[in-house]
Amino acid sequence: MGGKPHNSSEFPPFTLTGLPGLETSQHWMFLLLGILYIVSIVGNDLTLFIIKEVQSLHQPMYYFLSLLSINDLGVSFSTLPTVLATFCFHLRKISFDSCMAQMFFIHLFSFMESGILLVMSFDRYVAICNPLRYATVLTDARVVHMGMAVIIRSFCMAFPLPFLLKRLPFCKANVLSHAYCLHPDLIRLPCGDITINNIFGQFIVISNFGLDSALILLSYVLILCSVLAIASREERLKTLNTCVSHMCAVLMFCVPMVGVSMAARYGRHAPQYVHTLLSLIYLFVPPMLNPVIYSIKTKEIQQRLCKILLGNKF
Repeated sequence: MGGKPHNSSEFPPFTLTGLPGLETSQHWMFLLLGILYIVSIVGNDLTLFIIKEVQSLHQPMYYFLSLLSINDLGVSFSTLPTVLATFCFHLRKISFDSCMAQMFFIHLFSFMESGILLVMSFDRYVAICNPLRYATVLTDARVVHMGMAVIIRSFCMAFPLPFLLKRLPFCKANVLSHAYCLHPDLIRLPCGDITINNIFGQFIVISNFGLDSALILLSYVLILCSVLAIASREERLKTLNTCVSHMCAVLMFCVPMVGVSMAARYGRHAPQYVHTLLSLIYLFVPPMLNPVIYSIKTKEIQQRLCKILLGNKF
């Protein structure tokens, strides 16, 4: 497994991994992942199309939902090439630069999803706690600025990752644990000092996911306090119902992320396929379920979707 040390300028290739120990089920796994890809891509495309076509959905909440759908499409297309190659064609080699590019985009869209969920929670906070100021606080210009801030922040966090890895020598077999390139997986491979990589990785986790999660939690505490002040039980339930889709999206993003993190730190003796399955859930389930949840909970999207599926006979 050992080998001659590589300088990063030599661009050593990496070997992708499917499901260790379950090689005979690889085709079935690709069939399952293929279904998830189709649901995710078609579902998010339909969401974007419906929001564009339905005038009543041209408001901040659905602008943010459009950004979330675009982000989910980005996640799907970032992993699709290598997952297709690994599970379907058994092509496991990926060049150094291709791996760095894929890692950048996967983490970029992951950081963006956290930021989008944060601005969506702010939207719900303003809508429930300050409904009379909603239109003046969340203007179209401010929505654009918030979206751009999320994109720029995510880019600034993901951009240094490939360069921090390129400066290191690689001397191991360069076998990855997944069918795609992730930073926590890649920093196990260099022979050099990875202290800076670890510090920067912990910094972006805390400043991005940690801070966003804390602010989302704070927004829902404030929302709950506001809702409890409503006298009517029916009105309380009606108000909380407007947050259900967003709460589900937050849980679908956070729970798998925590599972992957906990498994990496405390489940090192677990079979490798457990780690692989957790990372697949983290990257595949939210893009698939987000459009499903929002189509179920949003009447306008639901009606337009029925019209599309039934050939405008609904």
